[in-house]
Amino acid sequence: MQHSHISGPRFFFATTNLPCPYIDGQVERRVVTELVGRGAIALHNQLSLAGFRRSHGIVYAPACPFCQACVAVRIVVDGFKMNKSQRRVWNKNVDIFVEITPAVATSEQFELFDRYQKIRHAGGDMAKMDFFEFQALVEETPVETSAVEFRDQDDRLVGVLLIDHVEGGISAVYSFFDPDEEKRSLGSQMILWLVDFTKSRSLKYVYLGYWVKGSPKMAYKAKFSPLEVCTIKGWEIFDSSNT
Repeated sequence: MQHSHISGPRFFFATTNLPCPYIDGQVERRVVTELVGRGAIALHNQLSLAGFRRSHGIVYAPACPFCQACVAVRIVVDGFKMNKSQRRVWNKNVDIFVEITPAVATSEQFELFDRYQKIRHAGGDMAKMDFFEFQALVEETPVETSAVEFRDQDDRLVGVLLIDHVEGGISAVYSFFDPDEEKRSLGSQMILWLVDFTKSRSLKYVYLGYWVKGSPKMAYKAKFSPLEVCTIKGWEIFDSSNT
């Protein structure tokens, strides 16, 4: 990484250009900074409001030289109402039990994660991760993080949602689920649960990370409305015509 700029005592860095994982032919570049010291939580809250995302002990935002397709989005939970498709998903999963646990990796979680990666994202970097790398993904966090486990009636783990607790909302860091349970639409179910959980805590927003125009992988995020997008003017209502 090369040094980009300094904001007060905080160092920001720019990554080198790498192939974009979402849009063929594009390059990806990020601006990143570490979350360290007593100010880590406050900085994380501040940068989340500016569209940054956390991974391990760093936060990052896209700074791609030739593309602005990635935009940070968040659900406004007070205005959210399930559409018919989402209601069907919710009803299919009424037998699912949810437990909020500390951000501590387990072998059961890793087994599910490994199977999910090898079936849904074969060839990706995360499909090569061993348990210790997975453990770092879950446990290396300087902020308040939880692992939410979703289990069926047989107590079988079918999904895991890693969340950060941020000021005014909840941030969905990463999720994975049983690829054999396709009929349950567990990816959507976890977001629906997260909206309900966030509202129950009188919080305003669910941060979903980046929506990427032209990427089928990220198209699902536009289905959760009302959705706001982070712009240079601040957070604004997402224009569905962009999809």
